[in-house]
Amino acid sequence: MKVVVILSGGVDSSTVAYYARSKAYDVHAITFDYGQIASKEVHHAMMIADRLGINHKVINMSSLRSLLENNALMNDSIPMPSEFSPSIIVPFRNAIFLSIAVAYAVSIRASKVMYGAHGSDSSYYPDCRKEFYDAFQKAARLGTETQIEIDAPFHSMKKPEILILGSKLGVPYEITWSCYLNKNNHCGVCESCINRKKAFIEAELYDPTQYER
Repeated sequence: MKVVVILSGGVDSSTVAYYARSKAYDVHAITFDYGQIASKEVHHAMMIADRLGINHKVINMSSLRSLLENNALMNDSIPMPSEFSPSIIVPFRNAIFLSIAVAYAVSIRASKVMYGAHGSDSSYYPDCRKEFYDAFQKAARLGTETQIEIDAPFHSMKKPEILILGSKLGVPYEITWSCYLNKNNHCGVCESCINRKKAFIEAELYDPTQYER
């Protein structure tokens, strides 16, 4: 089966890519440079795709930054929070990515699009919820006249569970990127870094990440 995986270079999407490969799928990854401060996550996505030896497309959407500038992930003049805040929600981001991924999937005759939405995110991010991607799948099928599937294989899992699965699949977490900033190492204090630290602790796994703090 041919699938498209939305690959950000982070823990969740990298585990999705390895999970898809473990199912013997023909994996085609797609990464979006959408003007985010943490642009180096694109490089880490490239490293994951290279490690897997899969087809990988990087889509330059950096002009979105001018449209979505009222956001801490896009505008470095907005303080970066150390816990969840509405300021880190990029409006409709997954829908934007899924739309392009669906178009790509249909063009290469892939059966499904996979992305890393999971249970730890669904409380905060509406475009990570099952009702969202079920509705999006319906719209995608109507809009393409195909039976394209939108698959979030970890929708019922928490981040520590994803890490445990990924460790069994051999995901090289040392080359994944979660930080919202663009430093040499993970900052260790932004909301995403803190979630990453907590997940490794709760999973009782060694954390190979280099943090500045």
